[in-house]
Amino acid sequence: MQNHKESVNYLHLRELGGLGLLKAHYHQKQFSKHVHEEYCIGVITRGAQAFSRKGQNHIAPKGDIILVNADEVHTGSSALSSGWSYRAIYPTPEMLIDISQDFFSNKGEAPWFEQAVVHDEGLARQLCLLFDLLEEKDNLLFKETMYLSTIACLMAKHGRRRREVSDLSNAQSRILLVKDFISSHSDENLSLDDLATLANLSPWHFLREFKKNVGLPPHAWLLQVRLIKAQQLLKKGEKVTSVALKCGFSDQSHFNRHFKKAVGVTPSQYIANIFIQ
Repeated sequence: MQNHKESVNYLHLRELGGLGLLKAHYHQKQFSKHVHEEYCIGVITRGAQAFSRKGQNHIAPKGDIILVNADEVHTGSSALSSGWSYRAIYPTPEMLIDISQDFFSNKGEAPWFEQAVVHDEGLARQLCLLFDLLEEKDNLLFKETMYLSTIACLMAKHGRRRREVSDLSNAQSRILLVKDFISSHSDENLSLDDLATLANLSPWHFLREFKKNVGLPPHAWLLQVRLIKAQQLLKKGEKVTSVALKCGFSDQSHFNRHFKKAVGVTPSQYIANIFIQ
């Protein structure tokens, strides 16, 4: 996607399990509150980005690393009138679990990054070298080695263990159960009363607790779940029109609008370079 001031290039790398790789420059783009099923690990290469992560506001200037955990509500916009550029990879939690087994006592545990913005010049340079390498053809062994060593370095310096469900309050635990229920029943016509009953809360109390713990009200979370499902189906080769209907969007225009607000590109642009490497 290109115009006078904005450009986006999104690749899916087959040789690294479909790892997403993004290079973008935005001028007036404003990302609405959204989530990814993947982590976002990026470096600001020009300007500065303003964004919120779990309700906290941050500014990342040129050279800083941005970290968004999988399934974490966040936004994005420029902190300067000239816009911002960044490069990022989007590994899934499953991609990081094997690496994380050397860092955490519990095997099969994905990392959690406490800091949204990290100033680490050496690691930022290493990430930029990785991004350059991933855009090249061939050199699979070198790519895998660089990817593994860079992610391992990131987790060793900045990764933490996630909080256990047992560490959460009873209300928080129930909200997370409802959140997972919505994710696994996104094709159903869910009602507020049913979800509140599942959480054993009144509808009003449920709405307050859900937004406080998830960062979005239930209907907005359902939309994000459907957009994540749409990305999965698009990567499997399904047509855009079919995906829109399967994911509960009234028409393709409605689907395109919500998809671009969250992902930064249209569904067609998202799959334009699918598994190009």
